Amino acid sequence: MTTTWGEGQEITPPRPTALGWLLVLLRGVTLGGVVFGGLLILLALRFIERPLCGAHRPVTPYITQIVCRTAFIILGIRYRVEGSPMRQRGAVVANHVSWLDIFALNARKRIYFVSKAEVAKWPGIGWLARATGTVFINRDRKEAAAQKAMFEERLTIGHKLLFFPEGTSTDGRRVLTFKPTLFAAFFADELRDFLHVQPVTLVYRAPKGADARFYGWWGDMEFGAHMLAVLAAPRQGSVTLIYHDPISVAAAGDRKALAAACQAAVLSGLPEEVRADD
Repeated sequence: MTTTWGEGQEITPPRPTALGWLLVLLRGVTLGGVVFGGLLILLALRFIERPLCGAHRPVTPYITQIVCRTAFIILGIRYRVEGSPMRQRGAVVANHVSWLDIFALNARKRIYFVSKAEVAKWPGIGWLARATGTVFINRDRKEAAAQKAMFEERLTIGHKLLFFPEGTSTDGRRVLTFKPTLFAAFFADELRDFLHVQPVTLVYRAPKGADARFYGWWGDMEFGAHMLAVLAAPRQGSVTLIYHDPISVAAAGDRKALAAACQAAVLSGLPEEVRADD
């Protein structure tokens, strides 16, 4: 049985070898150029798009998708998708494993992340998050009503919001309990009858010979050290997105039942040997 984050054990990302540092340089410079070059194009287009379309973003999300798909080519990580993104209006929920989740989920579908407010202040990532329309929230009950209203506004105009109901990232070897708080916005009277929520399972497979949790970023791991380890890997693994059947909000009953149904669907997508560890 593999010990997981939930049991308190962490792994230390391996230090790059000489070859690894060369790969860090090559991949890092290329990836940085693509990401921030894409950001500049996105901002230029958004300068035109915003006064014409307001909160609607008919063009710029395609830039985000192209950048995220290209990122996996640069890193050499194999990217697969099973199932189909829903066409209905609503939101997407997924298990949270790594900073790579942002690239993986954006690469396939036009979505808008829901993230904790601290991310907006992170150098680089914060800029990207704001530019791509991320919804930032504070974990403060006093702001719950305002945040619920903001979700309702974004859902009403047709945005597909993506959030991680576990509330934290894991090592990818299990699914933590889905917190029902953020599901409450879906049950607004003007939304519940037509919204759906689609569960998505992220399955990472480590490079051959590496720890099974190689791509997991959790606990007190330093972002920089983990990113270096991924960039330096001479062999890469893969990530698979599994899109499950959308769940009708109206049919779910209440937010707790909806959260539980989504959690069960996401868990069902993990490989059997991983679920057996739970």
